Amino acid sequence: MSGNVYSQRDVRRVQTVNGGRVTKVRMVRIQGESGGGAMAGGLTGALLGSTIGRGCASNTAGAIGGALLGSAIGSHAAQEAGTRNGVQITVRQDHGSTVAVVQELNPREYFYAGDRVQVITSGGFARVSH
Repeated sequence: MSGNVYSQRDVRRVQTVNGGRVTKVRMVRIQGESGGGAMAGGLTGALLGSTIGRGCASNTAGAIGGALLGSAIGSHAAQEAGTRNGVQITVRQDHGSTVAVVQELNPREYFYAGDRVQVITSGGFARVSH
């Protein structure tokens, strides 16, 4: 998520805010999840693969091979579809520690080395904002 998008679970939750200065900014790619695509591809591959050949052993082998191939293809397709641009922001906090936060790129908020920012944390999650 970008720095200005909150999930429902964040609403009315206390968050800790630490000031700091950006020391490094690096563009990254955030890879999508593959679970649903792998399952859908595997099921489709199994169904199509089971129609190959004649006889029980041939159908079973086709289903297994189709499931494996379909799962790999579905997994890759789901990851590519969910991949988005992100930014890794390294911040030297005012109290001395340094943290790096990866968040989705927000085209309305850019970060540069030297910027004063806030690192907002809650429940092990963090975001950086101006």
